[in-house]
Amino acid sequence: MAFEKILITGAGGQIGSELVPYLSEIFGRDRVVPSDIRSDLKDSRFINVDVTDKSSVDSAIEKYKIDTIFHLAAILSANGEKNPELAYKVNISGLYNVLESGVKHKTELVITPSSIGVFGPETPKEHVPIETITRPVTMYGITKLMAEHLGNYYHARFGLNTRGLRFPGLISYKTPPGGGTTDYSIEMIINAVRGRNYKCFLRENSKLPMMYMPDALDSLLKLAEADDSGLRHRTDFNVTSFSVTPSELEMELREYYPSFKVTYEPDFRQQIADSWPWSLDASAAVKEWNFEPKYNLRKTVEDMISNLRN
Repeated sequence: MAFEKILITGAGGQIGSELVPYLSEIFGRDRVVPSDIRSDLKDSRFINVDVTDKSSVDSAIEKYKIDTIFHLAAILSANGEKNPELAYKVNISGLYNVLESGVKHKTELVITPSSIGVFGPETPKEHVPIETITRPVTMYGITKLMAEHLGNYYHARFGLNTRGLRFPGLISYKTPPGGGTTDYSIEMIINAVRGRNYKCFLRENSKLPMMYMPDALDSLLKLAEADDSGLRHRTDFNVTSFSVTPSELEMELREYYPSFKVTYEPDFRQQIADSWPWSLDASAAVKEWNFEPKYNLRKTVEDMISNLRN
């Protein structure tokens, strides 16, 4: 039965660092095995797993008798454009190794998050459904689209229970931004709380879908626990909580910090943002596994500020 022993790859990243305590509280610390290639992580439970090395993945699954994998190891959008070769190696070769090991060891469940990076300039901008034009223009987006297809293939070809969802921009106060195009949102809130103005790397009107981390964690677990018979889709569910522009976030922050100011100096990340949609249709996730976000923009900002002050 799944969830007896859970391996989390990339557990030191933005999502993983919060998924580890989240799942540990639900299932117990002894059933969660966090892994990463970083050596600066303080949790003594962390093991070293290099997803680009299949023997490393095999060894972890065998040693800890893993039945469930949350595969989070990835190079994000902005960093992927700086180092496309590494992005391909981690995002594709790493996933391939995890899927192959999953088949070999008869792993019961593999969760492989995707991203709005799979969309491109030709994708419609508003209320984008799952089935639409997906022609990404970044290495990150290309690898994530291929990852969706790989997950579907391994389910159809080998019966591996793969599942995934397309995360929008994620906002969190616990972990520093990890090289994504929507990181401006986290940076802007942190600077406002610290009493500093902020220089934004996107235009003020760059509307993008977002989600607060508690909703992201909840959605991962809900999808993992969903009855397989109710799933028509597998690795490409759209999820979103709200859409916002940098200027709208700035205005929301001024409710708390009236003197806070933002200047806008777009860099190479603007082109990435321009290729992504403004809003998503998450109705399939709602219908097939009861996706239900709890945080809108106001609640997100309020909770971020409260926790950052502490």
